[in-house]
Amino acid sequence: MKKVILLSTVVSLIACSSKQKKMYSESGLDKAKFQTEIDGKKTDLFILKNPNNMEVCVTNYGGRIVSVMVPDRNSILRDVVLGFDNIQDYIKYPTDFGASIGRYANRINQGRFTLDGKTYQLPQNNYGHCLHGGPEGFQYRVFDARQVNSQELELTYLSKDGEENFPGNLKCKIRMKLTNDNAIDIHYEAETDKPTLVNFTNHSYFNLDGDAVTNANMLLTIDADYYTPVDSTFMTTGEVASVEGTPMDFRSPTPIGNRINNFEFEQLKNGNGYDHNWVLNTQGNLNHKCATLESPKTGIILEVYTNEPGIQVYAGNFLDGTLTGKNGIIYNKRASICLETQKYPDTPNKPEWPSATLYPGEKYNSQCIYKFLVHQ
Repeated sequence: MKKVILLSTVVSLIACSSKQKKMYSESGLDKAKFQTEIDGKKTDLFILKNPNNMEVCVTNYGGRIVSVMVPDRNSILRDVVLGFDNIQDYIKYPTDFGASIGRYANRINQGRFTLDGKTYQLPQNNYGHCLHGGPEGFQYRVFDARQVNSQELELTYLSKDGEENFPGNLKCKIRMKLTNDNAIDIHYEAETDKPTLVNFTNHSYFNLDGDAVTNANMLLTIDADYYTPVDSTFMTTGEVASVEGTPMDFRSPTPIGNRINNFEFEQLKNGNGYDHNWVLNTQGNLNHKCATLESPKTGIILEVYTNEPGIQVYAGNFLDGTLTGKNGIIYNKRASICLETQKYPDTPNKPEWPSATLYPGEKYNSQCIYKFLVHQ
């Protein structure tokens, strides 16, 4: 059970001060509303800003991106990610909004895996599987934070041996840098003292329209000829299937809503829409973009780069209008889309797929770059 302690009323009074005291972000977030204490560790809101006036706000609770302000074709700043405007809602409503996911992003079949001859049983928190590191994964942990400068944040966390039943003391570091060319460069590192599994990702819910209404008209491109099908419990079957001639083909820009409800195609029925891993053609080359998202409404374009072999595309199929986020916006079904660079799901139980195993003496390195541009 998490122990949550609100800071003193003095902080609340400070929160009421004017913007001149720089307590507010460009997106209207109040830093004081992110300052509390969870299990003896303090949380806060960290504001990154580049010379182009782009702004990214991050909380060390779950290493979450809370807001991303980017200019549209009319130079109007728009917040293009979903989230809450206070720490209490992040605590009250368990979500993955903007979170740094670990130890293992996505699903592990029945929460079981064998490593070096030993079998481990993880928590089963999603259709009998272990999803996103379990019910107390990294998205619900408080990272130690150090703001390196106005454009870079460093987050560190020690995941102790046995946490969520994963083996090994895992020392984790996440560096988030807002670059001068309007990119969020996320670099994950980890080291362990026992053989273990590591698979980080970022779980931001993007809506480039800036209104968090629907993802239907946004254009998605994925540089992938294949994807990994799932069964009715969202678990990968082990098959690697061609996108050719299917609703999974995003090799050219396609509105997300065009085919998402074609439940005659079994994979869309199984995923309740798009909730699948694509096998990237980029093969870990950070110089080649693996995916692009574009809003015809605002002209905002998001390019994704990674050294990982896969990208999980989740179209917000389980948002249901019960959550109210920033600016009082209700988050309805498919109000956004997640572009999660990572290893393939259930890799520990599919040895023919890229390995997520980390051994002592090795260093885990994963990188994801979200770069924003504007189409005039």
